[in-house]
Amino acid sequence: MESLLLINDPKLNGTHVTIELPNEGSKLDFESEKIGLLGHLRGHLHNHDITVDVIVNEKMENKRSLNDQDRYNRLLEINPNIELLRNTFGLDLDA
Repeated sequence: MESLLLINDPKLNGTHVTIELPNEGSKLDFESEKIGLLGHLRGHLHNHDITVDVIVNEKMENKRSLNDQDRYNRLLEINPNIELLRNTFGLDLDA
């Protein structure tokens, strides 16, 4: 479920959440777990009006890191302390 949610950012419109996935297989996987997700969201947010819809867009560009520099930049976005770690231990991406 986490990997499916990380493919694309969900769009929120009031209590209506729309998730865009790249293929029908991803949609089927998501749909099989959707009831549990809705139960969790509705229970923790105390809002039983929440709905989740899935749209399949096969022309969607996947956000995938293709090389080491791209992966490093993504990790740096998530946790800026990685730069401190790299500098402290003299780590290099080329090695």
